[in-house]
Amino acid sequence: MNLELNEDQRMIKAAAREFAQNEIAPIAARFDTSGEFPAETIRKAGELGFMGVEIPEEYGGAGFDAISYALVISEISAADAAHGTIVSVNNSLYGTSLLDFGTEEQKRELLEPVASGRVNAAYALTEPQSGSDAASMRSRATLSPDGSFYTINARKSWITSGPVAKYIVLFARTERENESPGISAFVIDTELPGFERGKTEPKLGIRASATCEIELTDYKCTADRRLGAEGEGFRIAMAALDAGRIGIAAQSLGIAEAAYAAALQYSRERKAFGSEIGSFQAIQAKIADMKMRIEASRLLIYKAAWNKMEAKKNGAKNTLYGSLAKLFASETAMFVAHQALQIHGGMGYSKELPLERYFRDAKITEIYEGTSEIQRMVIGRLETGLR
Repeated sequence: MNLELNEDQRMIKAAAREFAQNEIAPIAARFDTSGEFPAETIRKAGELGFMGVEIPEEYGGAGFDAISYALVISEISAADAAHGTIVSVNNSLYGTSLLDFGTEEQKRELLEPVASGRVNAAYALTEPQSGSDAASMRSRATLSPDGSFYTINARKSWITSGPVAKYIVLFARTERENESPGISAFVIDTELPGFERGKTEPKLGIRASATCEIELTDYKCTADRRLGAEGEGFRIAMAALDAGRIGIAAQSLGIAEAAYAAALQYSRERKAFGSEIGSFQAIQAKIADMKMRIEASRLLIYKAAWNKMEAKKNGAKNTLYGSLAKLFASETAMFVAHQALQIHGGMGYSKELPLERYFRDAKITEIYEGTSEIQRMVIGRLETGLR
């Protein structure tokens, strides 16, 4: 077993770190305060290949592997988790859906501009009344009599990059006479009639990552914009989430590493009772627990990313390891951010330091792309074979 990164992986990790620390870190606090979408740095991320890390070069991507993708997300998220969220959605939820289920024409027309970073994309599964319970979806897509287009009426909520997305993978129930409706996937062009965006959500964390509700009213979607076969939408949605959870795990790792680095430095510099606080057993215990969970998270993420590549070769799923990595790493991010804030004491509560931002950003990793409760349910069902 070789746990060392290969040359390509080391190269893209270094490139991502340089970009994140030089371009993103200096502006992170400002964009967190304003909530403004960081269009300029996201455009630069696209030019560097970070908006389509695993997408083949022929479709506008960088052509690297799943571990490289995790490395990019963790480095960017260590500088700012909001940037990590934007990059993750383009890469995994949208990019994976198009790459794995799109036709050649769809990949060239709808994937290439997103993977190259020229436009932003989003993924619309959640609805106001159905978050974790995707099966209770109310959005509807009705096929025209001649089969040339679908009329979509849908309302989706908590759509990451919704306010700025050109294309959105959207899921709706397709209805046919005398048949039970099944979920299908569509690629929506947000510039066409019938599409409307709601207000940008004022969020606790990842504030520079724009999120909104969207509504489609009698939106006409041509049949060639359906992704995969009719009724295959639930499978597409779950496959995208399997991939996306690796990205969120990597984002969690980045947040945890940033918080840990700050706590470690502070413990060496801050003195109390005549000694550096890092010499106190209570602080050393916190440092040990933080380091242990970070390294365990890293190994789980590498395992999930490696397993994703192996599963793709033989058509298998990567649900278990994606959920394991996402669950453990997200709870690690929250744990480490909490402990790092405790180590800083009152200074950790101040906006003069980034600790309070790490703390706020960490919380969402336990919620989106499947809450911790859902991950435990997924893992438990897969392991027991019972539902």
